[in-house]
Amino acid sequence: MDFTVALAQIKPKLGCVADNLALAEAAVADAVNAGAGLVLFPELALTGYFLKDLVPDVALSLDAPEIIRLKELSRHIAIVIGCVEVSSDYRFFNSALYFDGGELRHVHRKVYLPTYGMFDEQRYLARGERFRAFDSRFGRLGILICEDMWHLSAPYVLAMDGATTLLCLSSSPGRGVSEDESLGSTSAWQKLTATTAMFFNCRVLYCNRVGYEDGVSFWGGSEVVSPAGSVTARGKLFEDDLVMARIEEGELRRERIFSPLMRDESLSVTLKELERIDRERGC
Repeated sequence: MDFTVALAQIKPKLGCVADNLALAEAAVADAVNAGAGLVLFPELALTGYFLKDLVPDVALSLDAPEIIRLKELSRHIAIVIGCVEVSSDYRFFNSALYFDGGELRHVHRKVYLPTYGMFDEQRYLARGERFRAFDSRFGRLGILICEDMWHLSAPYVLAMDGATTLLCLSSSPGRGVSEDESLGSTSAWQKLTATTAMFFNCRVLYCNRVGYEDGVSFWGGSEVVSPAGSVTARGKLFEDDLVMARIEEGELRRERIFSPLMRDESLSVTLKELERIDRERGC
């Protein structure tokens, strides 16, 4: 089906769940007024990113008042938003929650927690253990959180599970300089989203945050990428933005006919060869 998506490129406040929920409510209202059926927020939009020892203080159970409020808001528009989730056994996860029709429909817990450079997520958070596509009124969706997308197996699993749209929530800091003197992380992400969309004949909806934390700048540049790898819409750099795009089913159909990579992908061969590698490694 055709639908309109809004990417809410916001500037969360570190450790301030109430303030960030208010930011989200305002963005939801703007997205509804603009005619969107789906609004996507960045990674950890309700908490900020460099939380460290603040993690237990900002974590939300799935019956928390903030979650109930997001359920209410989703009666008007589907919402995908990032937060710290606490489980019943007091583990903390970097999670993305999908709300629609007044209900929490899907939870993805970030699997790949970076622990290099400026990143230290695995010290404070538990790893998720699965990638699952799910059905929605926008077709079959898959959710990734930032580092997840840099591991090719993650979007592959979601694509083979039938996802035709990948939603990626991100808190990507600005780092490095590329060969054309643009921001290195911006260039890298734009290559990744385009390549992922092309290889898996799918749409990619990428929402990155902006603002500063501990002297680190987040660059924004949220984008909607077509199944052909072309950019449908892209957000501003380093500024708040609400990126709007119309998603057309016909575009997906045309690309899958023109370039039937997913039709021809052999899951049985992949599984057989992975099992062989596993045996030979003696794992």
